[in-house]
Amino acid sequence: MQKSLYVMACLLTAMLGAAVPEAARAQNAFPSKPIHFIVGFAAGGGNDLFARLVVQKFQENTGATTVIENRVGAGGRIAAEYASRAPADGYTVLVGATGQMSIAAAILPNLTYHPTRSFIPLNMIASFPLVLVVPAAHPVKSVKELIDWAKANPDKSNYGTSSPAFTIASELLKLKTGMPAVAIPYKSSNESNLSVVSGQTLFTISDGPPAIPLVQGGKTRALAVTGSERSPELPNVPSMAEVGYPEVNTQLWSGFFVPAGTPKPVVDKLTAELGRALADAKVQDGLRKMAVKPGGPTGDAFKKMIDADIQNFSDVVKAAKLTFQQ
Repeated sequence: MQKSLYVMACLLTAMLGAAVPEAARAQNAFPSKPIHFIVGFAAGGGNDLFARLVVQKFQENTGATTVIENRVGAGGRIAAEYASRAPADGYTVLVGATGQMSIAAAILPNLTYHPTRSFIPLNMIASFPLVLVVPAAHPVKSVKELIDWAKANPDKSNYGTSSPAFTIASELLKLKTGMPAVAIPYKSSNESNLSVVSGQTLFTISDGPPAIPLVQGGKTRALAVTGSERSPELPNVPSMAEVGYPEVNTQLWSGFFVPAGTPKPVVDKLTAELGRALADAKVQDGLRKMAVKPGGPTGDAFKKMIDADIQNFSDVVKAAKLTFQQ
C-alpha cells in the first residue's frame, strides 16, 4: 500500500513538474495564433479607427496576426460581455471606451461585467475632453454669462444630449453652478450640435468631432472644454478649470483590456508592445488628427483612474437623480 502511494506521489510530482514548463513555454511563445481585438462600435467610428491605427503598428512591430472584430450593440456592452467570457489567454483583447466601461458600471445596476474586476486594463489609447457650445448668435460669451442667462430664463434653458456621458457632463455643470436646464434627447451628438445651430437648444456638451467643425465654421460658439487642459483644436477656448469649474472635468477615453485571469507574462508583453505601437510618431500624429490626446496611463494606474471615474459618475447620477435604460 505504502509503495503504491509512493509511486502515485512520484507520478503526480512528475506531471506537475511537466505542466509548469509547458505553461511557461506557452506564455513565452505568445502570440502563437491570431489575436482578436473586439470593438463594440461600427467600423469607421472613433474607437474603431483608434484601434485599427494602433493594432496595425502592433502587428508590424511584432509580426503577430491580428483580427479586428466589430461586435456592435447596446452602446458597446455586447462586445464587453463577449470579451469578459473569452478565455483568459491574451488572444482576446477588448477595445473598451468610457461609455461601455466606467459609465455603464455607474448607471446600470444589472451590468453583467465590471471594468476592473472582469478585465485587466492594459493601455489607454487616447482621451479627449468634451466641448460646451451655444448658438453663435446668442448673446452669452462665457460660461459665467451662460449660467446667469439660464438662471434669469429658466423656461428657455435646455440642452441637447445623445448619450449618458453627455447627460452626466451637463448635469455635473448644473450641480456645480446651480443653473437650470432641461435635457432634450437626440440620436447622435451631431444632431444635438445641429439643434444648437438651429436654436432648438441653448447648449450642448459633446465630443469634439461633430462640435469643432461647427465652431470653426462660425455656426456655434465654444465656451469651454471640460477638464483642466485646452484642446489643441480649439486653442482659444478655455478649460472648465480656467473659468472656475475644475470639477466639471468629464473626459472620454478608449483603451485595451484583457479578461481577468490572463497570465501576467502575457499581460506584460501585450502592455509593452501596445505601448510601443502607441509611442510611434505616425500613430501619435494619426490620433491627434482625430482630435484626441494619444496615450495615457497603463496597468494599475489605468485601473485606478477607471475606478475613480465610476465613483465620480455614480455620485453625479445619484445627486442629479438620473435614471437610464438598461
